[in-house]
Amino acid sequence: MESKADTPDAEMTVSASQSEDKPTCIIVMGMAGSGKTTFVKRLCSYLSEKENKSYNINLDPAVIQSPFPAHIDIRDSVKYKQVMKKYQLGPNGAILTSLNLFATQFDQVIGLIEKKQGDFKHIVIDTPGQIEAFSMSASGQVITESLACSFPTVIVYVIDTVRAENPNTFLSNMLYALSIMYKTKLPLVCAFNKTDILSHEFALTWMKDFEEFEDALNSDKSYLSTLSRSMSLVLQEFYENLNSCGVSAMTGIGFDSLLESVQKGAKEYAEIFLPDIKQRMAINEAQKKEFEDKNIQEFESDKKEEEIEAKAKEESDELNNNLESMYKDFDSLLKDVNQ
Repeated sequence: MESKADTPDAEMTVSASQSEDKPTCIIVMGMAGSGKTTFVKRLCSYLSEKENKSYNINLDPAVIQSPFPAHIDIRDSVKYKQVMKKYQLGPNGAILTSLNLFATQFDQVIGLIEKKQGDFKHIVIDTPGQIEAFSMSASGQVITESLACSFPTVIVYVIDTVRAENPNTFLSNMLYALSIMYKTKLPLVCAFNKTDILSHEFALTWMKDFEEFEDALNSDKSYLSTLSRSMSLVLQEFYENLNSCGVSAMTGIGFDSLLESVQKGAKEYAEIFLPDIKQRMAINEAQKKEFEDKNIQEFESDKKEEEIEAKAKEESDELNNNLESMYKDFDSLLKDVNQ
């Protein structure tokens, strides 16, 4: 009879409780100019004011001065300008290469966080302004998956509300948010920034009511608006399950709602995403073991072949030596007979 502790529900409960004991990792992404770094600064200040300590990490190697106190800073390990000069790269190439170099030692970062995880409740990570250098790169995937395997992880995608007032720009941001969620396979929160300038209510209305969004597009008769109208239909299911909130990095408005959305995302991580992560880890381990076993078999097979070849060579050398000895004896016998 299956014990109660061995049931899938019990296992999920255990996984959820283990996740709650660990700090929640908040990876902040956003388009250039969305106010992402200012958002991170305000988030760190907000958590500090709430006596909710955070462990801060800066992953932007090109930033001149970080506006928030970083416990780990990529600039301490990788010098962006030196990378650009050494490898003769442009700005974006140097950022990507710096991230690649930093990703090779990210296991040490995980180790440092784990040593201090009892002292804080959140890990706040600022990523490069060139969003594709992190979200669509191998190094970004390595860093994100390393964090997700160790801590409850939530992606916060910062959107410039003022720019998103243009329906085409709004849809571009939503498509990018969708691509990030599917690539990372992690909970996502859309944070509409700069609500002190413009309320984000129009965006919430567009996500709930397709006709409202279509009316906004009617003023634009370009091919882009036609494409946006078609693509928006695809996103309706995405909108239904999307966590979103409005914030102002300048004034601090909306960060209570943001934290609630992050906590909701952390719960989704434990209940939905963590089992999938464990399954993928198990598959990777199985593939790794299969690869190692195959290599061992090939090594043993090659070793046996080498031993057979070595034995055959030894027998051949011995036969040649015996034949050479026989020839010498025969020559000596002939000389004795002739004499």
